[in-house]
Amino acid sequence: MAVMEPEPQYPPPWRRSGPLTRDDLDRMPDDGHRYELIDGALIMTPAPSIRHQDVVLNLALELKAACPPDLKVMIAPTDVAISQDTIMQPDVLVARREDFTERDLPQAPLLAVEVLSPSTRRIDVMLKFSRFEAAGCQSYWVIDPDTPELIAWEMRDGAYAQVAKVVGDQVVELSLPFVVSVAPADLTL
Repeated sequence: MAVMEPEPQYPPPWRRSGPLTRDDLDRMPDDGHRYELIDGALIMTPAPSIRHQDVVLNLALELKAACPPDLKVMIAPTDVAISQDTIMQPDVLVARREDFTERDLPQAPLLAVEVLSPSTRRIDVMLKFSRFEAAGCQSYWVIDPDTPELIAWEMRDGAYAQVAKVVGDQVVELSLPFVVSVAPADLTL
């Protein structure tokens, strides 16, 4: 009878000193929380609210209905691996089908969308915004379900420029990564 060697025990990633990596993220427990890395710092958020998930689902359905066949719409949790120390999970993303691996999207998507929550607002509008911008993501949207409001930025000369800000029943037609019309109030139904 063969004796099985125990798997090596590693300290939990959050107890290590120094920046974390993809390998550390892979060892995080499957406990219902969302784990992301931004510049080696661990970002943990609880499961989103029902209202948040309604907005994510409604937006994903609108995007999917308008999406050309060479692109793919995905919802979180889908890892976007910008680098070994920056792996983010936007609430909704659009990327070229050919750019996905079985595991993740190993580059910036064409569109990243964050639905704001009290616990993630600052991360979404500051950290994730700047990391997706630096990675070359063509378009970044944030949706505030409480207002409801949608703000969209598009890449212009290597930096994000705001191209839309709509509230309630106002409809905006956005063109990146494909033409789609969105009214923030419709996403909260």
